Amino acid sequence: MALTTKREIELLAPAGDWDCLRAAVASGADAVFFGVEKFNARARANNFRQDELPEIMAYLHMYGVKGFLTFNILVFENELEEARGLIEDCIDAGVDAVIVQDLGLVKLIRELSPDFPIHGSTQMTITSPEAVEFTKPFDIERVVLGRENNLKQIRTIGEQAKLPMEVFVHGALCVSYSGQCLTSEMWGGRSANRGECAQACRLPYDLMVDGMHKPMGDVTYLLSPKDLAALELVPELIEAGVTSFKIEGRLKRPEYVANVVGKYRAAIDRYFEGDRAAPSEAELRELQQSFSRGFTHGFLRGTNNKQLVEGTFPKSRGVYLGRVERVLRDAVVCRLDAPLKRGDGIVFDAGDPTQSEEGGRVYDLRRQGVKLDGEAQPGTVLDIVPGRSDVNLSRVKPGDRIWKTSDPALDKRLRQIYETDKPYRVFPLHVRVSGALGQPLHTWWTDADKGVTVRVDSELELEQALKRPLDEDVLREQLGRLGGTVYQLEELEVALSGDLIVPIRELNRLRRIAVEQLAGQRPLPPVYTRHADQALPAAAEQTASYRDPGAAGRPLATPEERSAAGSPEQSGERVVLADPALPDRQDASPGPARRVPQLTALCRTLPQLEAAAQSEAALLYADFEFIKQYPAAVEAARRAGKRIALATPRIHMPGEQGYHNHILKLRPDAVLVRNTGALYTYMRARAQAEAAGESGFPELIGDFSLNIANHLAVELFLEADCSRVTPSYDLNVQQVVDLLRQAQARRMEIVLHQHLPMFHTEHCVYCTFLSEGTDYTNCGRPCEAHRVSLQDRIGMSHPVRVDEGCRNTVYNAIEQSGAEYLDTFIALGVPSFRIEFLEETPDKVTEVLALYQDALEGRVSGSQVWRRLKATNQLGVTRGQLVR
Repeated sequence: MALTTKREIELLAPAGDWDCLRAAVASGADAVFFGVEKFNARARANNFRQDELPEIMAYLHMYGVKGFLTFNILVFENELEEARGLIEDCIDAGVDAVIVQDLGLVKLIRELSPDFPIHGSTQMTITSPEAVEFTKPFDIERVVLGRENNLKQIRTIGEQAKLPMEVFVHGALCVSYSGQCLTSEMWGGRSANRGECAQACRLPYDLMVDGMHKPMGDVTYLLSPKDLAALELVPELIEAGVTSFKIEGRLKRPEYVANVVGKYRAAIDRYFEGDRAAPSEAELRELQQSFSRGFTHGFLRGTNNKQLVEGTFPKSRGVYLGRVERVLRDAVVCRLDAPLKRGDGIVFDAGDPTQSEEGGRVYDLRRQGVKLDGEAQPGTVLDIVPGRSDVNLSRVKPGDRIWKTSDPALDKRLRQIYETDKPYRVFPLHVRVSGALGQPLHTWWTDADKGVTVRVDSELELEQALKRPLDEDVLREQLGRLGGTVYQLEELEVALSGDLIVPIRELNRLRRIAVEQLAGQRPLPPVYTRHADQALPAAAEQTASYRDPGAAGRPLATPEERSAAGSPEQSGERVVLADPALPDRQDASPGPARRVPQLTALCRTLPQLEAAAQSEAALLYADFEFIKQYPAAVEAARRAGKRIALATPRIHMPGEQGYHNHILKLRPDAVLVRNTGALYTYMRARAQAEAAGESGFPELIGDFSLNIANHLAVELFLEADCSRVTPSYDLNVQQVVDLLRQAQARRMEIVLHQHLPMFHTEHCVYCTFLSEGTDYTNCGRPCEAHRVSLQDRIGMSHPVRVDEGCRNTVYNAIEQSGAEYLDTFIALGVPSFRIEFLEETPDKVTEVLALYQDALEGRVSGSQVWRRLKATNQLGVTRGQLVR
């Protein structure tokens, strides 16, 4: 599916401030993505101000560069009006697209404008053709694929889904699937889905195998991946159908932006010139110099767990120079692996980056006692003399690695690219000139890049030339004086009748007016369609419906129109009235009498499920590591007369439809759906079943991983075949309450007790550290014989579990409970509460479910539940993410 023209390929650069924006433009970016103060996934970047949007877009459009605003976070209920205001400002400023994670925000944008461009962020976790199809009813014009997709999968997605694809090609890799990391949220209340990632993946961990510590030497950064560098893969990415090459780095310096953008610009240009040569070692070293934790192709060439994580350091090191061979009085001896010169920065790596390290500037270079001039080349054995006040050589040992951390000469060269008064780019002008004696000189000036033409006529009439008439040479010389502008004269067409002349000053005036008029057209924003202004509708007033793109626009049946067998509400004898008062909110009042809500239990082993089947839980969820165990789960539930739901994997990749076919063959009562690709698969299967007159299709329950944070997202997923949904774990208790007051609370299920699933990753800890293999095909399946956990710096061991796709989930060591808020949620109309188990014994399952059932029945309070669990559980129970 090779593209044929360079214009179809976009090089997309990051910009955290104005210097980075200029560096991107000057270095050849076709588009730039940036954020403003709020609502973007890089809260720590300098970012731009919202009121700068018109200036930013005018600047970019002057140079023919597109600007995309990052709006790639979840939006809470109380932020929707502010979010709407930012979108309106984007429309007015002519932003070329917004990059969006929250599907509720997508719905809001489409209520504002039918044609304002939306790009689906990598935070949407789009990794399959089906996930792309799910977005099509909202006219999302581009999707940013997950970093875990390989080249073969990228090609498959493009061929099947036929939507432009954006792919990350350079920069930091998240070890977790984007949009599916809850570690910062759990440990610090700083949500990665809110742009506040605390980078827990870059921390050291000890590997615990079957409860015992496994010595790993200096490998302690078990979840810290190398950085992505796909410069060598540019031809393959183009031929796989990638439309946009995205560079990560809104927290990086402008020198980084100039360096990386320039390298990828050159590689793309070379490809379309017929040159498929690999990048030079010098190019790769310069990329490493700007920022590198070591380079990897990530998952683009397929999974290779051994190459993804090096594990000895978590931060940028720069360029590897070699190892210390000897320590002299004032220098170290080293055989160079890379060029080095005076003034370069170096650091000595003794294998423990948590300790202070010796480093500084290179003061001198010697070879056999003779000072070297210029740059020493790889292979040279020499003495590296650091600045006397920089390095304490007594702390440096033979064998220590040496890294070049900075190259001032490179930085200076990169700054010269964008620190200039000259225009960064010039565009071709086509000029046509005509006229006759006694008439004005007529000129037409065409901006070939924008396709805009202006006409300017002379104020003076053409006269007979006595000496040098206006010919092509004279006109090209005078009209082509465009220095300092964004134009250069490319074509000139002259149609004059006879030897004619006007004063040179008149030609200069024509040129000046034409350039001013054309340049004034370049920054003008695109015009988008706007719906009439109206207040943000409440959930009950929503009218837009999700439409099945494969059913001729037929609105999908609502949950109410389907059989009552999937009703989430459970009958009960006793009526419960609850006090909804909250720590920061006292304006709620008890609602009407409610039926006793139902308890549901999610189990991860068959013994757990068999124990839960004997409880009063109304619905059992099976979330086993291997789907081949699901038939036993269904049989156990049927024996006990319980309804059973089967959980899908959290990620949906191309070619993984077999999981869902297997689930449907087992005819469960419900399916716990964890991603939009799977949801689309079941939507299509339901439509086909209904068309064939079949009944008994399972209820679809949307899980937390759909990242539902506002009532618009709730409505979207209810319209998309879900009979109930689970709020995102990013919401604290006040935000959950705000959501329940606006959404259809009777269609919600709250997870009340669980081990929070923190990381969800394609990187397999079992394969990397317990196997000689590189992926699931040759690892020997150590996950079937061992149990691994990651022990953090305070001694907590976080279990690591494997799913059907060999993906790992790292669970928080400590259980969390929202039991104290149970009465509040009941009063607001929540009909269903889920208890999730991980490693609990069957007896523990029975005890916990009974305790929560007592709370639902009013025999104990939510606070008593929490206190009792804390007393009886070895690790203790926290109130979890619900409290911040």
